[in-house]
Amino acid sequence: MAIAAEKPQIVLNWPEENPQLKLTVVRFHLENSYQGTKQYLIDMTAQNVSGKQIPSASPQFQLFDKNNIRIGQGSIQITNVGAGETVKFQLSALLSGTPETVKLLAPGTRHVSMTVYSVPAGAQLKVDGKEHGITPQILNLPVGSHMLEFSKDGYTNGSFPLVVTPDQLNGSSVSFELGSAMHDSVELRDGTVLNGDVESLDGTQAVVRIGGNVQAVPRNKIKRILLIEREISGQ
Repeated sequence: MAIAAEKPQIVLNWPEENPQLKLTVVRFHLENSYQGTKQYLIDMTAQNVSGKQIPSASPQFQLFDKNNIRIGQGSIQITNVGAGETVKFQLSALLSGTPETVKLLAPGTRHVSMTVYSVPAGAQLKVDGKEHGITPQILNLPVGSHMLEFSKDGYTNGSFPLVVTPDQLNGSSVSFELGSAMHDSVELRDGTVLNGDVESLDGTQAVVRIGGNVQAVPRNKIKRILLIEREISGQ
């Protein structure tokens, strides 16, 4: 069953100067959630306030959480709306958090929609220094040069320069492989994974240093251990 988030309606004018459309976000419906990514259906209305028929319009928007971090974006396709007419529609959005506010982008600047992946998934993504949630993430980027930054606990951080060209098509994708693991991984039989430095292992236990703290793990609780290669000082 869809869960409706009861929030005050959000009213937006597009464009801000000499508006043609009054867009109203009526309600967010949370459809499902998986590994930090949430799928919402957004109930909206669009009223033609221009005084003449609008044959086509494509307002682009961004969604933000309560901390004003951008968690998603997309575009609206409006066609053949008569003067004074109001149309109702629904949008589907894949977000990295709970939406609180919506902002419209100024018309005239071309944006390209693309999906950014990381290997492994679940990395924190920054675009041009601003937080953009957890990968995979759908971005709507303006034409030009951008810098993507990826970080995930247990892996070395990485960055990727991205150039969006004027003739680039919507729906493309970018995949970035994070650096090698920084720590050993100890997978327990209950599914828990400990990331740290394995200091010793014998027939009864493994001794793991995690964040400066030493933890002894009984051998019969361990499913597998992945050790990373380390340089030995002095060699």
